[in-house]
Formats: sequence, C-alpha cells, structure tokens
Amino acid sequence: MKSLASTQKNSMKNSNITFIGGGNMATSLISGLIADGYDKASITVSDPDGDKLAQLAARCSVHTESDNNRAIAEAGVVVLAVKPQVLEQVARGLAETIQRTKPLVISIAAGVKETALREWLGGDVALVRSMPNTPAMIQSGATGLHASPGVNQAQRDQAESILRAVGLTRWVDDESQMDAVTAISGSGPAYFFLIMEVIEEVAGNMGLDEETARLLTLQTALGAARMAMESSDSPAVLRQKVTSRGGTTERALGILEAGKLRELFSEALQGAEERSRELSDILGHQ
Repeated sequence: MKSLASTQKNSMKNSNITFIGGGNMATSLISGLIADGYDKASITVSDPDGDKLAQLAARCSVHTESDNNRAIAEAGVVVLAVKPQVLEQVARGLAETIQRTKPLVISIAAGVKETALREWLGGDVALVRSMPNTPAMIQSGATGLHASPGVNQAQRDQAESILRAVGLTRWVDDESQMDAVTAISGSGPAYFFLIMEVIEEVAGNMGLDEETARLLTLQTALGAARMAMESSDSPAVLRQKVTSRGGTTERALGILEAGKLRELFSEALQGAEERSRELSDILGHQ
C-alpha cells in the first residue's frame, strides 16, 4: 500500500500548475520542480514578454502562453509571480476564470495582503501567501507561508511542495507574521551581504589581497551557516565554543557588543517589519 506522503506527492505531480509571470523567481521555482521530478508537461507559464517565454520553453521545456486566462483554464494551481505593483491589474483580469475553475492560488508577491488579493480575484478563493527570498534562485531559499481559511490540507501540501522545491518552508498561523518573515528572511540576505562586504573591506585594509579576502570571507560565512544548520547547539552556544578566554575572538566580540550590535540589529529588523506593514497598506489601496 502506498504511504500518504507518496500519494500526496503523486497527486501533486499530476496537477497542472500555471505561473503568471516568468521572471527570476518563477524560473527558479520551475527549475526546482523539474529537478524534483515534476512533469514538465504539467507546467505552463504566461508572460507578455515573448523573448522570456521563448527562453523558458528552450530551457525548461514547459508550455508557454501569452494570454493569462487561457493559461489558467485547466490549472489546479495558479502561482501569481508578477511584481506587486501590477498584481491588482493582473488579478482582476483573472477573476472570472478563477471563480469558475476554483484553483489553489499561490501569491509570491511581497507585501500584498490576502484581503486585497481576495477582492481582486472576485471573492471566495483558496489562497496561500508566500514570501520566498532571493537565495531561492539557487535552490537555497527560505520561504514563509500563510494559508487563508479556504485552503484545505491537500492544498497546503501542494503549496508547500512547490515552494520547498527552492529551499526551506515554514508556515505562520497569523498573516501579520508575514511582515516579520519579510524582515527576517525576505530582507535577510542583504544583512549578511553587508557583513561580508565589511569583512572583505577590512581584510583588504589589513593587507590581504582582494581574492584572498573575498574567499576567506565567503568560505567562513558558508562554514558558519552550515555548522549552525547541522549542529544541535544554538548559535549562542556555537559562539561560546569558538571564543577562548583572553583570545582574539573574545576581543573582537567584546568590541561588537560594546558598540551595541544587538540593539542595532533589533532596531533595523523592527524597522524592516514596520516598513513591510506600511508597504502592504499602500499596495492594498492603490
């Protein structure tokens, strides 16, 4: 007898998925799904850019379509992968077909709330909001998900399977927590890029050549992240384990703590969360 997980996976792979928008994130999701064994013949992409569609067809061997409503006519899952600024126009144009066919709708548009999406799509709709981040483009993403009340368990499994094709996924119970997801993982890569940028610059000032400074910085960041992912210890414990009393690490960390690094990061992330709420309100009332 097949397991429930196997049955869900097979069901997922027999469902037609249409991506509205063929940009970088859609391309990453499609590539991840295909690498995970999803049937290329069950994937359709709609985009007004003919060159983009031609590239996707050549690279991924998926169906392409320039008319959004034709593209979703037989879709069990519709992924809204357009920029937030044009999502209202696109969603309103899909509303009649969505209301007739009742697919699962997954939005990867940052900051657009469910209430706005539901209104634009004509009312009752099974809707999942997601917040992937840019490392999804190399199948190393971190994605927050939130399901509206109309989403059943099978649809939750479908949404999770699609987004898990590009990395880790985590559900949040309260939609307002998507603003925290945006602040932590959505904007998060930039925080780490800034830290790497600073360390590379200082390493150069210390006399290391540019390539050495870059490679040592990047490998150290990668190694630290892998240790944190694979260890049962918390980051605080890992930090303590590499900090010898009276040593170089203790000196450096003491300077960072004296500079109120924790308070600065707290203020920065809270600012990002606040800005996410502001942008959600703006996008919902345009």
